[in-house]
Amino acid sequence: MSRIAARRRVTRIVLGESGRDGEGGERDEAMSVRGRSDFVAVEEPLEIRVLGKPLTVTMRTPGHDIELAAGFLVSEGVIHASEDYATARYCGASAGDDGLNTYNVLDVTLAPGVAPPDPSIERNFYTTSSCGVCGKASIEAVATVSRYRVDDDPLRLGPELLAGFPDALRAGQEVFDRTGGLHAAALFDGATGERLVLREDVGRHSAVDKVIGWALMHERLPLRGTVLMVSGRASFELTQKALMAGIPMLAAVSAPSSLAVELASDAGLTLVGFLRGPSMVVYSRPDRLVPASAEMQGDSTR
Repeated sequence: MSRIAARRRVTRIVLGESGRDGEGGERDEAMSVRGRSDFVAVEEPLEIRVLGKPLTVTMRTPGHDIELAAGFLVSEGVIHASEDYATARYCGASAGDDGLNTYNVLDVTLAPGVAPPDPSIERNFYTTSSCGVCGKASIEAVATVSRYRVDDDPLRLGPELLAGFPDALRAGQEVFDRTGGLHAAALFDGATGERLVLREDVGRHSAVDKVIGWALMHERLPLRGTVLMVSGRASFELTQKALMAGIPMLAAVSAPSSLAVELASDAGLTLVGFLRGPSMVVYSRPDRLVPASAEMQGDSTR
């Protein structure tokens, strides 16, 4: 799909300083205005249907939509493994005014015997690209119970290996290089440091759903022994998505929220924030980072 970035005409304003030119005269370049074209990240709605019934509408960057839908269903506890999923197809009902398919309606078919989504997880209105839990029919539905445990995951890795993940994440953000406006999520092998998959999206939660959907398609759930690296903050919904996929470690370049820390601590997930260069802050399960420094020792290892 080619609708990832769009070229738009923009006006670039550059603030400068007044002063003297090279010949002793006055120069006033307090502001220069230039017209130019630039790329912006595309944001479009995707309606996800299950067995023909609308489930939710989420704003996303087009591309890897089937992974997004599959990952969303894993995150919501509708499916748990590749055998629960059958097929997905774009609906012709998504045709635009020109009669062409906009590829903005996706219908997922579950495997025989898999129960359809419970009505309690249906969204009252569309999910924005910045919030993965807005519009829940009930607040109780947020606390989805995962089929997978992460507290007993034997993952161990050195902090120096983890410190290299942000650069590896940034190196793979091809669309960000063009637009400067996309989040990214990547999955790393905790033993080797290999980057397994990377996805970009205007919404941080959609980027993570695409990663989880990729794992489902490749029969890799639960994702034991892996690290989920995200380009922004570690929110409650991203922590929940990691748990639903059986990921034992979530690392972010920015801060976590209080609910993310509480959820990670309760579930035994290692949560790392402010992962920048050689420094990081570990909010839960620091024992997975070895050798542990003196600062990371203590009685709160869970």
